[in-house]
Amino acid sequence: MSSSTIKNTTASPSHYYNWEGYRCAYEIHQPLNSPAKGIPLLLIHPIGVGLSRQFWQRFCREWYDKNHQNPIYNPDLLGCGESDMPALAHTPINWAKQLQYFLQTVVKKPVIIVVQGALLPVAIELVKLEKYLISGLVLSDPTSRPVITKNAPKWQQKILWSIFTSPIGNAFFRYARTRRFLYSFSVEKLFAVSENVDDEWLNTLIADAKNMNGRYAVFAFLARFWQRDYSSDIASIPQQTLLVVGEQARGISKESKPEAPDERLAYYLNCLPQSQGVKIIGKNVMPYEYTQAFVEAVSPFIAAISDN
Repeated sequence: MSSSTIKNTTASPSHYYNWEGYRCAYEIHQPLNSPAKGIPLLLIHPIGVGLSRQFWQRFCREWYDKNHQNPIYNPDLLGCGESDMPALAHTPINWAKQLQYFLQTVVKKPVIIVVQGALLPVAIELVKLEKYLISGLVLSDPTSRPVITKNAPKWQQKILWSIFTSPIGNAFFRYARTRRFLYSFSVEKLFAVSENVDDEWLNTLIADAKNMNGRYAVFAFLARFWQRDYSSDIASIPQQTLLVVGEQARGISKESKPEAPDERLAYYLNCLPQSQGVKIIGKNVMPYEYTQAFVEAVSPFIAAISDN
């Protein structure tokens, strides 16, 4: 999923900026045959073995194939992709501060955030930090209600982090980046149809996971440093928000599995002050597995905000 696969967009080579002493990477996409216009999109990629901004390449291609012209900013979070990978217990607030700096110094204009999966807490924290540069949000596969409204015990987080940063964790990451594991996990947890777990997906994950330092962001996620009760923060989001849930959406953790897609939608629609929701084909990674359906679902919402 390199930039060279994007047909109807000019994708910049990797750019870099410095934040808190770390080098952070990003790319900018624009339409190839017409000037960019409309409100920019800021993409927030998911965290996982081998995951980075490359997750969004199919979305960027489809966006411009459908003649949309919004510029797209696609950054790598600290610890992922081409950004520096320090041995830190990454948290949503730190990633949000990174993105706030990115908005203030690189983008410099209001954006619509498009965030995938359990990185929703990063978007929530970013909304709290930055009042003027966020015009709307698209939540793809938002975190299930049982998880997003529960505080993870700090003692449990510390124990998990100590295990993950030990030789045991090192060995686990080496196994988790194998093709066999990535295929099995993707089929069971992420994709609606096993045949859609293709070589493009697997090869990209394997390539990104070659850097062992990427394990720190993954382990911080698995240790649940991102989890707390965000219910009051969600209810305080003033921006217009679109929820996109897969018809086969299933929580990855045991506590979230009983929740049906309609229940997830109902919770957020009831909680968010200005929200609308839609179910589309797919499970947990619709922007990649069913890119066309995802673009069709989000484009009217983005257009409406761009026109205001």
